[in-house]
Amino acid sequence: MFSFKSTKLEGLYIVYPDPYEDQRGKFYRVYCENEFKKLNHTKTIVNVNFSTNIKKGTIRGMHFQYPPHSEIKIVKCVKGSIFDVAIDLRRNSPTFLKWHGELLTDNNMKMLYIPEGFAHGFQTIESDTKVLYFVTEFYNPKSEGGIHYDDKEVNINWPLEITKISEKDKNLPFYGENFVPIDIEN
Repeated sequence: MFSFKSTKLEGLYIVYPDPYEDQRGKFYRVYCENEFKKLNHTKTIVNVNFSTNIKKGTIRGMHFQYPPHSEIKIVKCVKGSIFDVAIDLRRNSPTFLKWHGELLTDNNMKMLYIPEGFAHGFQTIESDTKVLYFVTEFYNPKSEGGIHYDDKEVNINWPLEITKISEKDKNLPFYGENFVPIDIEN
């Protein structure tokens, strides 16, 4: 079983698994197709990606794919902790350019369900952090998009000093430069 808590951004949910605990430890599901249908989630998970992050303060993001390869992501921190961020980039959304950040840790078990039309990224809060992403589309380099992690229009309040970021992520466009919003068909 899962419980889903809506956020101020339509379609973005915090996911809480319901663990079974006994003298051996805990057991819980990280994905169940029938449970996620409660969110009108009907797409198939096609990739499960794993990210290792050596240093506290590392940023990965902010990434997305344009239609027709827009993707839903379900993000889970399996070791350590991250400040997980989603930005609404849907052109006609009332929350366009608004963001939500959530602390995901190996202990709190929370996950973030990120719908199509959102950019995703995170900052590691601890060294040696590991993250799983469940994704509904295959990676398509021609559909790849991103927005700069430090865009002033978005104004993400990262909790730590930034210690590591890739050159690719440093060079993502700012809103108003070469950035193109996402058009999602409902």
